Amino acid sequence: MKIVSTDDDITKGLNALKLIDRTLIPIIEQTPNVALRREPEGFAGLVRIIIGQHVSTSSASAIHTRFIKAIKPVTPESYLAADQETLIKIGLTRAKQSTLTNLSTAILNDNLDLKVIGTLDGKQAISELTELKGVGPWTAEVYLLFCAGHPDIFAAGDLALREAVRHAYKMQERPSEKELRVIATKWSPYRGIATRLFWSYYEHVKGSGKGQPL
Repeated sequence: MKIVSTDDDITKGLNALKLIDRTLIPIIEQTPNVALRREPEGFAGLVRIIIGQHVSTSSASAIHTRFIKAIKPVTPESYLAADQETLIKIGLTRAKQSTLTNLSTAILNDNLDLKVIGTLDGKQAISELTELKGVGPWTAEVYLLFCAGHPDIFAAGDLALREAVRHAYKMQERPSEKELRVIATKWSPYRGIATRLFWSYYEHVKGSGKGQPL
């Protein structure tokens, strides 16, 4: 499995997608910069994604900034050693505290190896990650995409991604997660590149004011 780790990997993947599905060509041409979006692999990377669950980008950034200032180094041991007052000041909800405790404990008990997870088949990797209470498919998929660089993951449950596909294909309604997973099967084994393409397309069109509002 060739992980996505460089801008050259993005370029090669986009060229492959053009051959697989010609309907993507105008979308690629309208998207001047498809971002690599790599984050650190391991505990620190997954923590950042968990923090970003169900909150705005700005809120997630603020909470993460407080987290890395308070939890030094960012390791399972440091997290479990933090007191409740510190976690509340960071801005972690009870649910996210619980998820991070589950994650930290699983790693320290050798029940979860995030480096090994990144080398697994997509379905198996998602299955193992989602065994942790508080880690759903979106969190698992985003981790595999951006931290592990998995080449063939499509985060179909992401609202922005569903809206981007709706806009790009001029659909009346957003496709459901199930519908989008079916659509994305044609882009395998480059679904990780397709995910980045549509996220970048969403940001470009939303920011430029071109086309109908997203």
